[in-house]
Amino acid sequence: MTRLDGTIRAGLIGSGIQRSLTPAMHMAEGAAQGLAYRYELLDLDLGGSGAELLPQIVRQAEERGFCGLNITFPCKQQVIGLLDELSDDAARLGAVNTVVFRDGRRIGHNTDWWGFAQGLLLQLPQADLTNIVQLGAGGAGAATAFAVLQLGAGALTIFDVDAARARQLAAAMAGHFPNAVVSAGSDLRQAMAAASGLVHATPTGMDKHPGLPLPAELLTPRIWVAEIVYFPLETALLAEARRLGCSVADGGGMAVFQAVGAFALFTGQEANAERMRAHFRILTGSPPEPLERRA
Repeated sequence: MTRLDGTIRAGLIGSGIQRSLTPAMHMAEGAAQGLAYRYELLDLDLGGSGAELLPQIVRQAEERGFCGLNITFPCKQQVIGLLDELSDDAARLGAVNTVVFRDGRRIGHNTDWWGFAQGLLLQLPQADLTNIVQLGAGGAGAATAFAVLQLGAGALTIFDVDAARARQLAAAMAGHFPNAVVSAGSDLRQAMAAASGLVHATPTGMDKHPGLPLPAELLTPRIWVAEIVYFPLETALLAEARRLGCSVADGGGMAVFQAVGAFALFTGQEANAERMRAHFRILTGSPPEPLERRA
Protein backbone atom coordinates (compact mmCIF):
# COMPACT_ATOMS: atom_id res chain seq x y z
CA MET A 1 0.00 0.00 0.00
CA THR A 2 1.37 3.42 -0.98
CA ARG A 3 0.69 6.53 1.08
CA LEU A 4 1.40 10.15 0.15
CA ASP A 5 1.17 12.82 2.83
CA GLY A 6 -0.76 10.38 4.99
CA THR A 7 -3.47 9.94 2.34
CA ILE A 8 -4.32 6.76 0.46
CA ARG A 9 -4.92 7.64 -3.17
CA ALA A 10 -6.64 5.53 -5.80
CA GLY A 11 -8.51 6.21 -9.02
CA LEU A 12 -10.69 4.91 -11.83
CA ILE A 13 -9.65 4.97 -15.48
CA GLY A 14 -12.33 4.63 -18.16
CA SER A 15 -14.49 6.30 -20.74
CA GLY A 16 -17.68 8.18 -19.82
CA ILE A 17 -17.30 7.57 -16.09
CA GLN A 18 -18.47 10.90 -14.67
CA ARG A 19 -21.54 9.32 -13.05
CA SER A 20 -19.55 6.47 -11.50
CA LEU A 21 -20.38 5.82 -7.85
CA THR A 22 -17.12 3.98 -7.21
CA PRO A 23 -15.30 7.01 -5.74
CA ALA A 24 -18.12 7.69 -3.29
CA MET A 25 -18.28 4.04 -2.19
CA HIS A 26 -14.52 3.79 -1.66
CA MET A 27 -14.17 7.08 0.20
CA ALA A 28 -17.19 6.46 2.44
CA GLU A 29 -15.84 3.06 3.44
CA GLY A 30 -12.40 4.56 4.00
CA ALA A 31 -13.88 7.24 6.25
CA ALA A 32 -15.86 4.61 8.18
CA GLN A 33 -12.58 2.81 8.84
CA GLY A 34 -10.78 5.98 9.89
CA LEU A 35 -8.63 6.23 6.76
CA ALA A 36 -7.63 9.37 4.88
CA TYR A 37 -8.67 8.10 1.48
CA ARG A 38 -8.97 10.00 -1.80
CA TYR A 39 -10.37 8.33 -4.93
CA GLU A 40 -10.30 10.19 -8.26
CA LEU A 41 -11.97 9.80 -11.65
CA LEU A 42 -9.52 9.73 -14.55
CA ASP A 43 -11.90 10.02 -17.50
CA LEU A 44 -10.34 9.25 -20.87
CA ASP A 45 -13.01 11.29 -22.64
CA LEU A 46 -11.94 14.47 -20.90
CA GLY A 47 -8.43 14.10 -22.29
CA GLY A 48 -9.69 14.09 -25.84
CA SER A 49 -7.62 11.12 -27.04
CA GLY A 50 -9.51 8.21 -25.55
CA ALA A 51 -7.64 5.01 -24.70
CA GLU A 52 -4.46 6.35 -26.29
CA LEU A 53 -3.93 8.21 -23.01
CA LEU A 54 -3.92 5.01 -20.94
CA PRO A 55 -0.11 4.56 -20.64
CA GLN A 56 0.33 8.21 -19.70
CA ILE A 57 -2.43 8.19 -17.07
CA VAL A 58 -1.16 4.97 -15.47
CA ARG A 59 2.36 6.37 -15.29
CA GLN A 60 1.19 9.68 -13.83
CA ALA A 61 -0.92 7.94 -11.18
CA GLU A 62 2.05 5.83 -10.16
CA GLU A 63 4.29 8.92 -9.99
CA ARG A 64 1.71 10.72 -7.84
CA GLY A 65 1.86 7.97 -5.24
CA PHE A 66 -1.44 6.23 -5.95
CA CYS A 67 -1.79 2.84 -4.27
CA GLY A 68 -3.68 1.56 -7.31
CA LEU A 69 -6.27 2.04 -10.02
CA ASN A 70 -9.55 0.55 -11.05
CA ILE A 71 -9.89 -0.01 -14.79
CA THR A 72 -13.14 0.00 -16.72
CA PHE A 73 -14.40 0.17 -20.32
CA PRO A 74 -12.61 0.22 -22.73
CA CYS A 75 -9.27 -0.56 -21.05
CA LYS A 76 -9.63 -3.85 -19.14
CA GLN A 77 -7.64 -5.77 -21.72
CA GLN A 78 -5.48 -2.94 -23.07
CA VAL A 79 -3.97 -2.26 -19.65
CA ILE A 80 -2.41 -5.74 -19.43
CA GLY A 81 0.52 -4.74 -21.63
CA LEU A 82 1.43 -2.01 -19.13
CA LEU A 83 1.69 -4.35 -16.15
CA ASP A 84 4.51 -6.36 -14.56
CA GLU A 85 2.44 -9.16 -13.08
CA LEU A 86 -1.06 -10.66 -13.12
CA SER A 87 -2.97 -12.47 -10.40
CA ASP A 88 -4.14 -15.99 -11.28
CA ASP A 89 -7.71 -14.79 -11.87
CA ALA A 90 -6.65 -11.91 -14.09
CA ALA A 91 -4.40 -14.19 -16.12
CA ARG A 92 -7.17 -16.75 -16.62
CA LEU A 93 -9.68 -14.08 -17.62
CA GLY A 94 -7.32 -12.04 -19.77
CA ALA A 95 -8.85 -8.90 -18.25
CA VAL A 96 -7.89 -6.56 -15.41
CA ASN A 97 -10.14 -4.21 -13.45
CA THR A 98 -7.78 -3.45 -10.56
CA VAL A 99 -4.11 -2.48 -10.68
CA VAL A 100 -2.05 -2.31 -7.50
CA PHE A 101 1.22 -0.38 -7.33
CA ARG A 102 3.57 -2.14 -4.94
CA ASP A 103 7.35 -2.07 -4.52
CA GLY A 104 7.86 -0.50 -7.92
CA ARG A 105 5.71 -3.08 -9.70
CA ARG A 106 2.28 -2.93 -11.33
CA ILE A 107 0.14 -5.94 -10.44
CA GLY A 108 -3.15 -6.63 -12.23
CA HIS A 109 -6.15 -8.24 -10.52
CA ASN A 110 -9.73 -8.99 -11.44
CA THR A 111 -12.44 -8.46 -8.82
CA ASP A 112 -15.18 -8.16 -11.47
CA TRP A 113 -15.94 -11.87 -11.78
CA TRP A 114 -16.37 -12.33 -8.02
CA GLY A 115 -18.41 -9.12 -7.88
CA PHE A 116 -20.76 -10.31 -10.60
CA ALA A 117 -21.10 -13.74 -9.01
CA GLN A 118 -21.95 -12.27 -5.60
CA GLY A 119 -24.46 -9.87 -7.11
CA LEU A 120 -26.18 -12.67 -9.05
CA LEU A 121 -26.36 -14.93 -6.00
CA LEU A 122 -27.77 -12.09 -3.93
CA GLN A 123 -30.43 -10.90 -6.40
CA LEU A 124 -31.31 -14.17 -8.15
CA PRO A 125 -30.39 -16.99 -5.77
CA GLN A 126 -32.63 -19.46 -7.62
CA ALA A 127 -31.43 -18.56 -11.13
CA ASP A 128 -31.55 -21.49 -13.55
CA LEU A 129 -28.00 -21.87 -14.87
CA THR A 130 -28.81 -24.62 -17.36
CA ASN A 131 -28.37 -22.63 -20.56
CA ILE A 132 -27.10 -19.05 -20.53
CA VAL A 133 -26.75 -16.57 -23.36
CA GLN A 134 -24.21 -13.79 -22.90
CA LEU A 135 -23.96 -10.59 -24.92
CA GLY A 136 -20.44 -9.16 -24.92
CA ALA A 137 -16.99 -10.71 -25.03
CA GLY A 138 -14.81 -7.81 -23.88
CA GLY A 139 -13.15 -7.36 -20.52
CA ALA A 140 -16.43 -7.32 -18.59
CA GLY A 141 -17.70 -10.25 -20.64
CA ALA A 142 -14.68 -12.32 -19.67
CA ALA A 143 -15.51 -11.72 -16.00
CA THR A 144 -19.23 -12.51 -16.29
CA ALA A 145 -18.54 -15.65 -18.35
CA PHE A 146 -16.04 -16.86 -15.77
CA ALA A 147 -18.48 -16.06 -12.98
CA VAL A 148 -21.49 -17.98 -14.32
CA LEU A 149 -19.32 -20.96 -15.22
CA GLN A 150 -17.74 -20.88 -11.76
CA LEU A 151 -21.27 -20.92 -10.33
CA GLY A 152 -22.02 -24.08 -12.30
CA ALA A 153 -23.54 -23.05 -15.63
CA GLY A 154 -24.20 -26.06 -17.85
CA ALA A 155 -24.00 -24.22 -21.16
CA LEU A 156 -22.91 -20.73 -22.16
CA THR A 157 -23.29 -19.19 -25.60
CA ILE A 158 -21.38 -15.96 -26.18
CA PHE A 159 -22.26 -13.27 -28.72
CA ASP A 160 -20.29 -10.17 -29.65
CA VAL A 161 -20.27 -7.67 -32.50
CA ASP A 162 -16.72 -8.96 -33.05
CA ALA A 163 -17.33 -12.64 -33.83
CA ALA A 164 -13.64 -13.48 -33.55
CA ARG A 165 -13.54 -12.04 -30.04
CA ALA A 166 -16.54 -14.16 -29.05
CA ARG A 167 -14.83 -17.28 -30.40
CA GLN A 168 -11.64 -16.43 -28.55
CA LEU A 169 -13.42 -15.96 -25.22
CA ALA A 170 -15.49 -19.12 -25.70
CA ALA A 171 -12.37 -21.15 -26.40
CA ALA A 172 -10.62 -19.74 -23.34
CA MET A 173 -13.58 -20.45 -21.05
CA ALA A 174 -14.04 -23.93 -22.49
CA GLY A 175 -10.44 -24.63 -21.55
CA HIS A 176 -11.02 -23.47 -17.97
CA PHE A 177 -14.36 -25.29 -17.60
CA PRO A 178 -14.20 -28.56 -19.57
CA ASN A 179 -17.42 -29.91 -18.02
CA ALA A 180 -19.52 -27.06 -19.45
CA VAL A 181 -20.58 -26.51 -23.04
CA VAL A 182 -19.15 -23.13 -24.03
CA SER A 183 -19.48 -21.77 -27.56
CA ALA A 184 -19.59 -18.62 -29.63
CA GLY A 185 -23.10 -18.04 -30.99
CA SER A 186 -24.11 -17.30 -34.55
CA ASP A 187 -27.94 -17.24 -34.30
CA LEU A 188 -29.12 -15.07 -31.40
CA ARG A 189 -32.81 -15.78 -31.99
CA GLN A 190 -32.26 -19.52 -31.83
CA ALA A 191 -30.03 -19.27 -28.77
CA MET A 192 -32.53 -17.10 -26.90
CA ALA A 193 -35.34 -19.55 -27.66
CA ALA A 194 -33.46 -22.20 -25.66
CA ALA A 195 -31.99 -19.95 -22.96
CA SER A 196 -32.76 -20.06 -19.25
CA GLY A 197 -30.95 -16.77 -18.59
CA LEU A 198 -29.38 -13.76 -20.28
CA VAL A 199 -26.22 -11.97 -19.16
CA HIS A 200 -25.64 -8.53 -20.64
CA ALA A 201 -21.98 -7.48 -20.64
CA THR A 202 -21.72 -4.62 -23.14
CA PRO A 203 -21.85 -0.82 -22.61
CA THR A 204 -25.28 -0.59 -24.26
CA GLY A 205 -27.71 1.00 -21.84
CA MET A 206 -25.18 3.38 -20.31
CA ASP A 207 -25.98 7.07 -20.59
CA LYS A 208 -23.41 7.37 -23.35
CA HIS A 209 -24.68 4.25 -25.17
CA PRO A 210 -28.49 4.22 -24.81
CA GLY A 211 -30.80 1.54 -26.15
CA LEU A 212 -31.40 -2.20 -26.05
CA PRO A 213 -28.60 -4.70 -26.76
CA LEU A 214 -30.98 -7.11 -28.54
CA PRO A 215 -34.44 -7.05 -30.11
CA ALA A 216 -37.08 -6.81 -27.38
CA GLU A 217 -39.10 -9.65 -28.92
CA LEU A 218 -36.34 -12.10 -28.00
CA LEU A 219 -37.08 -11.62 -24.29
CA THR A 220 -39.61 -13.95 -22.68
CA PRO A 221 -40.89 -14.17 -19.08
CA ARG A 222 -39.33 -17.61 -18.54
CA ILE A 223 -35.76 -16.27 -18.59
CA TRP A 224 -33.86 -14.21 -16.05
CA VAL A 225 -31.81 -11.19 -17.09
CA ALA A 226 -28.62 -9.97 -15.42
CA GLU A 227 -27.07 -6.60 -16.21
CA ILE A 228 -23.60 -5.14 -15.63
CA VAL A 229 -24.48 -1.48 -16.35
CA TYR A 230 -25.38 0.49 -13.22
CA PHE A 231 -25.52 4.10 -14.35
CA PRO A 232 -28.37 4.21 -14.89
CA LEU A 233 -29.28 1.37 -12.55
CA GLU A 234 -32.54 0.75 -14.45
CA THR A 235 -31.36 0.29 -18.03
CA ALA A 236 -33.65 -0.02 -21.03
CA LEU A 237 -32.97 -3.76 -20.99
CA LEU A 238 -34.03 -4.17 -17.36
CA ALA A 239 -37.10 -1.99 -17.84
CA GLU A 240 -38.26 -4.09 -20.79
CA ALA A 241 -37.44 -7.35 -18.99
CA ARG A 242 -39.42 -6.29 -15.91
CA ARG A 243 -42.35 -5.24 -18.12
CA LEU A 244 -42.41 -8.74 -19.59
CA GLY A 245 -42.23 -10.42 -16.19
CA CYS A 246 -38.60 -11.59 -16.25
CA SER A 247 -36.64 -11.94 -13.02
CA VAL A 248 -33.77 -9.44 -13.14
CA ALA A 249 -30.48 -8.61 -11.46
CA ASP A 250 -29.25 -5.05 -11.90
CA GLY A 251 -25.63 -3.99 -12.25
CA GLY A 252 -25.45 -2.73 -8.68
CA GLY A 253 -24.38 -6.09 -7.30
CA MET A 254 -21.30 -6.26 -9.48
CA ALA A 255 -20.54 -2.58 -8.86
CA VAL A 256 -20.57 -2.99 -5.08
CA PHE A 257 -18.78 -6.31 -4.74
CA GLN A 258 -16.00 -5.53 -7.21
CA ALA A 259 -15.43 -2.39 -5.11
CA VAL A 260 -15.36 -4.49 -1.95
CA GLY A 261 -12.57 -6.58 -3.46
CA ALA A 262 -10.65 -3.59 -4.82
CA PHE A 263 -10.84 -1.73 -1.49
CA ALA A 264 -9.06 -4.60 0.24
CA LEU A 265 -6.35 -4.69 -2.43
CA PHE A 266 -5.78 -0.94 -2.25
CA THR A 267 -5.83 -0.46 1.52
CA GLY A 268 -4.88 -3.85 2.94
CA GLN A 269 -8.07 -3.76 5.03
CA GLU A 270 -11.28 -5.71 4.46
CA ALA A 271 -14.30 -3.67 3.46
CA ASN A 272 -17.65 -4.01 5.20
CA ALA A 273 -19.74 -5.31 2.28
CA GLU A 274 -23.09 -4.70 3.97
CA ARG A 275 -22.16 -1.11 4.71
CA MET A 276 -21.00 -0.53 1.14
CA ARG A 277 -24.22 -2.07 -0.23
CA ALA A 278 -26.31 0.18 1.98
CA HIS A 279 -24.37 3.26 0.89
CA PHE A 280 -24.76 2.30 -2.78
CA ARG A 281 -28.52 2.09 -2.38
CA ILE A 282 -28.58 5.54 -0.81
CA LEU A 283 -26.48 6.93 -3.66
CA THR A 284 -28.83 5.46 -6.27
CA GLY A 285 -32.03 6.32 -4.42
CA SER A 286 -32.96 2.64 -4.31
CA PRO A 287 -35.48 1.33 -1.76
CA PRO A 288 -34.25 -0.87 1.10
CA GLU A 289 -33.64 -4.46 0.03
CA PRO A 290 -36.09 -7.21 1.03
CA LEU A 291 -34.87 -9.09 4.08
CA GLU A 292 -34.60 -12.36 2.16
CA ARG A 293 -32.04 -10.78 -0.18
CA ARG A 294 -29.72 -9.60 2.56
CA ALA A 295 -26.56 -11.54 3.14
